Amino acid sequence: MFLIRRVADPGAERNRELVGQVQRILREQFPALRRAEIDALPGALREPRHPDFRPLLFVAEDARHRLRGFALVKYAPDLKFLYLDYLAAAHGDTGAGTGGALYERLREYAAERDLAGIFMECLPDDPALSPDETVRAQNAARLKFYERFGARPIANNAYATPVKPGDTNPPYLVLDPLDREGLPGRVAIRRIVRAILTRKYADYCPAEYVRRVVASFRDDPPRLREPRYAGKSARKRERNPATGRPFGLVVNPRHEIHHVRERGYVQSPVRLRSILREIEPAGLFERIETRHFGERHVTAVHDAAFVAYLKKACQQVPEGKSVYPYVFPIRNPARKPEDLPLRAGYYCIDTFTPINPNAWPAARGAVDCALTAAREVLHGRRICYALVRPPGHHAERASFGGFCYLNSSAIAAHFLSRYGRVAVLDIDYHHGNGTQDIFYRRNDVLTVSLHGHPRFTYPYFSGFEDERGEGDGEGFNRNYALKEGLDGPRYRECLTRAMRRIGGFAPDYLVVALGLDTAKSDPTGSFTLGAADFRENGRMIAGLRLPTVVVQEGGYRTRTLGVNCRQFFVGLAAG
Repeated sequence: MFLIRRVADPGAERNRELVGQVQRILREQFPALRRAEIDALPGALREPRHPDFRPLLFVAEDARHRLRGFALVKYAPDLKFLYLDYLAAAHGDTGAGTGGALYERLREYAAERDLAGIFMECLPDDPALSPDETVRAQNAARLKFYERFGARPIANNAYATPVKPGDTNPPYLVLDPLDREGLPGRVAIRRIVRAILTRKYADYCPAEYVRRVVASFRDDPPRLREPRYAGKSARKRERNPATGRPFGLVVNPRHEIHHVRERGYVQSPVRLRSILREIEPAGLFERIETRHFGERHVTAVHDAAFVAYLKKACQQVPEGKSVYPYVFPIRNPARKPEDLPLRAGYYCIDTFTPINPNAWPAARGAVDCALTAAREVLHGRRICYALVRPPGHHAERASFGGFCYLNSSAIAAHFLSRYGRVAVLDIDYHHGNGTQDIFYRRNDVLTVSLHGHPRFTYPYFSGFEDERGEGDGEGFNRNYALKEGLDGPRYRECLTRAMRRIGGFAPDYLVVALGLDTAKSDPTGSFTLGAADFRENGRMIAGLRLPTVVVQEGGYRTRTLGVNCRQFFVGLAAG
């Protein structure tokens, strides 16, 4: 069992060792590759020498984060194509399906971006070009592998011309058109061929050689060589269009057990049912089964003593009962009350978030959902929605409150931060004081929040614009405290500034803490956003073009909750 993902940040905690393993395989399996080029790989992944020929690294790793294989490609955003440089399995994994799975992931990546195709070089299977029978058999095996996917040499051109007279095994230029019926036209193909020769071989191919090879592509449109190996037995492949892969949807399976029936408790199970009724028929989502993650993911973000207390206190409250904090020991915080219900005030920030037998399992279920969504995004899904309750963004490192017990958004962001830079965008009506507290001294996670001004909005003590982070985190927390009665156009003016700040941070992943309580007539808010505003907000956020985890936070007007949620994701899809 292995999983495939793109390495976004080679310097991130979980990526450094994998990149080192890739370098070792390159040295062992590709001895002709210059050592300096292999040594420069981490730097090239961070800052490519040519912005229109960017190296991308995809890795297949097992459950212990050991490398099973990798694909190293160049991405040309100006001409919209991928160039496959290396596809290799780790020692002992050849023939185990790793290469095929990696190549399938590349095809999916290219199709999602509506690229012209995947180009690559393959050594020839023609005796006139490859006289050594053993070498020619190896070349044929490689061509046969790619032909299974529909990739074949482009016919009738001079690409397989030696740069130096007497050289053997000059490569074919192979194209995988990603199951399109028609190929790019002659002009587009010539531009791509020129780009490959000048960007990859700038120090090797003379200008006159490049001109002759490019001019040799005369067919319009070009033709691929007839199949030699797969023939009619090659299976038909349905192309995955750029917008065709559904968003992931992970629903907290245990959210309904946390049902507090006290009058005025708006954090009720009907909220999720209202959302599901609207979004499931929209055809945008694919249900993902929730995976269970160990408690270490929780204590990586929350104080271990707080987590232990919350778990134990919830277990000790009698079934059907709830304990509300009512004693807050601020005068002597070092002396925790021994009685667990009394100690609730030591860890809670308000008087309306109860401890009961179901709070802990429901909150842990929400964490598992958020981590499942993060894992989906890490392994290639562009957008995954964790539809959870209870929410989490008010839960600080060592406290709960605001209906929140464990900070699912922050836990998902920390999980992703081991693989690259993360931005958290909180668009709940209330400030995410918990997320701010958790990342306030870190510079690898940017926290951005748009919310009602704390002068009149819960939690009142946090969310002011001069709170910018401390120590290493200074400048990596940004609050937009907004006036009462804000409408959609004015909200988007602020969202535009937030997008600009996130873009400047250049994250690899985005976590959206989705609050729908900015809607008109929400019982906990004062803004007046309608369905069209949520759709436009989603479209704007999609413009960041980032792998995105959306975690549900607030939103309490059930009459419009589902419609607003659906329109937000319609906007994400359109963007």
